[in-house]
Amino acid sequence: MTRITLIEPSSATGTTAEKLSEIKAAFGIVPNMFKAAANSPAALSSMWGSFAALGGGRLGAKLGEQIAVAIADRNNCNYCLAAHTGLGRKAGATTIEMSEAQAGRSPDPRTQAALDFSIKVVENRADITGDDVASLRNAGFDDEEIVEILAHIALNLFTNYLNVALDVPVDFPGVKLTRAAA
Repeated sequence: MTRITLIEPSSATGTTAEKLSEIKAAFGIVPNMFKAAANSPAALSSMWGSFAALGGGRLGAKLGEQIAVAIADRNNCNYCLAAHTGLGRKAGATTIEMSEAQAGRSPDPRTQAALDFSIKVVENRADITGDDVASLRNAGFDDEEIVEILAHIALNLFTNYLNVALDVPVDFPGVKLTRAAA
């Protein structure tokens, strides 16, 4: 049971109604995570704006979704794991690629570097070293892409925390957490 009211689009007004309408146009529905965020028009606008901005970024949707599932698994976020696994498949990732990303693995060296970095940032609360950044550069990431990876991490921490803390009901096909027992 959710710990917060889920705002239904039919009862929303102003900026909240506008954003929920945009979200419905994009997904065909308004996922529960956005209904929870809609309690704060500022939070909803921030979240939706971040998704839109990063969706048009240089990393590409597939890598962004692979980062998202790795972070969701580490934060025990069932909601984001389910949502981003499906979105990753829509972005061209295979089921195996998404499962491997969830575990922090990829046969692609560039993707592996991004996953390693993202996991280290999350697990060490951003206490990383110059060598960690150099590893990204060695894998072919430039400064713009490095900052974009950090933006993906930040957005996913926000959504993970929102969904876990407020126990938002998952409305995507479920995916089993691998680290829940860890």
